Parts: sequence; C-alpha cells; structure tokens
Amino acid sequence: MRREASVLHLDLDAFFAAVEQRDKPSLRGRPVVVGGTGGRGVVATASYEARAYGARSAMSTAEARRRCPPGTAFLGGRFGAYRRTSEVVMGLLRELSPLVEQVSIDEAYVDLAAGERSDPSVDGVTALARDLKARIAEATGGVTGSVGIGSSKLMAKIASDLDKPDGLVVVAPGTELDVLHPLPVTRLGGVGPATAERLRQVGVGTVAQLAAKSLPDLVALAGRAHGGGLYQLARAEDDRPVVAEREAKSVSQEETFERDLTDLAQLNRLVDAMAARVGGRLRASALSGRTVTVKLRRYDFTTMTRSQTLPQPTDDARQVASIARRLLAEAGTGGGLRLLGVGVSGLSQYAQGDLFSGEDAAEEVEDAADESPAVPEPPADRRWWPGQDVVHDELGAGWVWGRGLGRVTVRFEGPLTPPGPVRTLAADDPALHPGDPPDWRPTTMGA
Repeated sequence: MRREASVLHLDLDAFFAAVEQRDKPSLRGRPVVVGGTGGRGVVATASYEARAYGARSAMSTAEARRRCPPGTAFLGGRFGAYRRTSEVVMGLLRELSPLVEQVSIDEAYVDLAAGERSDPSVDGVTALARDLKARIAEATGGVTGSVGIGSSKLMAKIASDLDKPDGLVVVAPGTELDVLHPLPVTRLGGVGPATAERLRQVGVGTVAQLAAKSLPDLVALAGRAHGGGLYQLARAEDDRPVVAEREAKSVSQEETFERDLTDLAQLNRLVDAMAARVGGRLRASALSGRTVTVKLRRYDFTTMTRSQTLPQPTDDARQVASIARRLLAEAGTGGGLRLLGVGVSGLSQYAQGDLFSGEDAAEEVEDAADESPAVPEPPADRRWWPGQDVVHDELGAGWVWGRGLGRVTVRFEGPLTPPGPVRTLAADDPALHPGDPPDWRPTTMGA
C-alpha cells in the first residue's frame, strides 16, 4: 500500500436515474426506475426515492412495480444521454491526473500522485475532492457522485460506498483496518452470494472474522487464487496500480427480443448478422480473436454460454458465424430464447488467413450485415418506449410517458424548463418524431 491517501474512487449516484431526473423536471424528487420496461425487464438503476420502497438493481421490473407506489416512472434507458454526461465527468477527472481508470460508465479510479497538485495530506485531498464534487454537479446539471480516497484501490472503493449518496470519505493512512474490519465481507470485491454463504457456514460474517482465518483455511474454502485474494484483502493488502487504458478483452454483439424465439432458422440468420457486425468491428480495430462465444438467455431467465477456441486467431465473419451456428445448435432453443449474443475474445493484433482475400471478405461482411433478417413493422404504439426523447413539429421537444391502444402520451419538457404539459397523441401522428437527448447546459455555456 501507499504511504499517503492518493487513490481516488468516484461512483456517480444512481447515475441513470439521476440523468433522467435532470432531463425530466417532473420526475425530480419522485421514484424513478430505469431498465427493461416489458414483462421480462430487469432494473438497471433505481433512484434513491425508489430504493426507499425496496427497488434495486438486477431486480425484475415486475417485482419493482409491485414494490413501488403508483406514479413511479418506469423508463427505458437512454444510453446516448448517459454517455454524454459520463464523458463530461471523465474529462474533469483527467484534469486532476493523467492516470484515470474508467471501469464503467459511472465509475473510475484516479491516481492523484500522478497529478500536479502536490498536497498529499488528508486535508489536502479532502479539499481537492470537495472541489471536484462541486465541479461535477455544476458541469452535469446536478448529477452527484460519491468520492472515496485511500492508500489503495480497495480502500478508495470501500470509502466511496460508506456515505452514499453525495458522500466524501478519506481513509487516513494507518487506519485502513479500523475502517475495513467492522464491515460485512460482502463489501469486498469477489465476495458474491455463493462465497458469502460458504463463509457464513464457517462463522465468517465480517472482514475482521475473515482476517482471523489462516491462508490454508481460505484456500481450502475458496481455491488457491480466490482464497489467497481474500486473505490479502482482509488485511487491506492491495498494490494494484491505476491503469489509464484498458485493452479490449472481447468484441461482441447481442440482442434481447420482444418475444421468445424458438425458430432455429430465424436465430441462425440473427447469428449471421451479429457475426458480420463483430467481424466488421474486429477488422476496423485491426484485431482478431481465438475464442468464439455464443450467449443465450432462455425463457426462464437462465443464462448460459458456449465457446470454442481456435488454433489460430481470426477476424473472418464467415468463420465466426459458422462456429456460432454450431454452438447454438448444440445448446438448443427449447422453450425459447429471449436473448442471443455472439462474441470473439482472446484478442490480438494478428489474423491467420488468406492474404489476398481481405477486400472480398470485407465486402462479404458488409453484405451479411445488410442481410439482417427483416423485422416486421411493429404496431404504431410499439415504436415508442417510456422515457424516449421525442420532438413534435408543433409542440416541441419532450419525452414518452406511456403508450398503448394506438396512442402515445408525451410530456413536453426538458432539463432547462419547468415541469411541462402532458398530451396524448395518435401513435402514428406524422408530426411526432424520435428526438436526440436534450442539452442540460444553458446556451451561454456552449453545446
């Protein structure tokens, strides 16, 4: 571990829901759930108002609906809006240090020791973090984040979770075990439900109790690598560096269906289209991979993968499609599939293939992508989804509140307006169009 608290971890609070509440003023202070809105949907993020009723990430949307009161907003995701906001935040982090490790759209580590600000004291990094939080809120239109700072990535991440939302915790060097040991073992990375249950069966519920176990005991319980990792984490031993750029580990494409699909011929056409897109992305990045994987989610939510590793890496969409088709056939489609994905991993900057076939293969990739199976035109009201940005030629910009029975309900408002009026329109109204995410910044600040 380091001798000073110089690793910062930022976790944006209920990020997707926070962006929705920023862009939709009528939802501020109300329960908001973002995720799949259909009968088989899963919660991606719940606002803190919704969490008070028991809604949480990874819960089925149906269960969240049962728990939350009438008037709760259940919205589909707007990843363009989330990405734009995330880019603003990550830009602010890079002003602190060139070493920023973004681990997800709403989470990152920063190595403060690599930055220009030189005060490594607890007071110094606390002041820096307060200033960062204020600048994030101003630049994002009110989105907040919780910050933890410590002598390692482990302690920084633990600290950022101790005082959510909008928290700030600095773990002073030398106090790591005082902070860590009273916590439940589930706060440690790598302790999921299965590991937590095995630990509970041997009387381990807190990190202090885990630290009392010997290394041989933990290796016997969780295996050499996992057990050894738990032994170190329980003692706050973590020397992982902040890595500015992460290499891509895989290239994949997946799709969730409105209804369960069972027809193998239709699924094979989808496999071909996904393999074409994966192959195109591999070629565009000058990458190839050795392992082809098919991901399936069945009608009962069980998820499985099937993989084959090749003797040589490939970027050939035809080869990827052929292998993926066989893996799909072996896995079977019994009961129906609600999700299908194709991916390539084990990436490298090398491809084994015909040196003279590159242009022809690229053209075939493009042709295959263009030959995606035709999807029947949905009913007019199914073209819209809750939370979607829209623009009406006469009424202006707004978002979809609901749909059904040939109608769509739109609330006309934006991040810089008061709560706006609601209008119910014909779903096939020619004046209604999909819109882009609204800009939350006043025009004086630029686009």
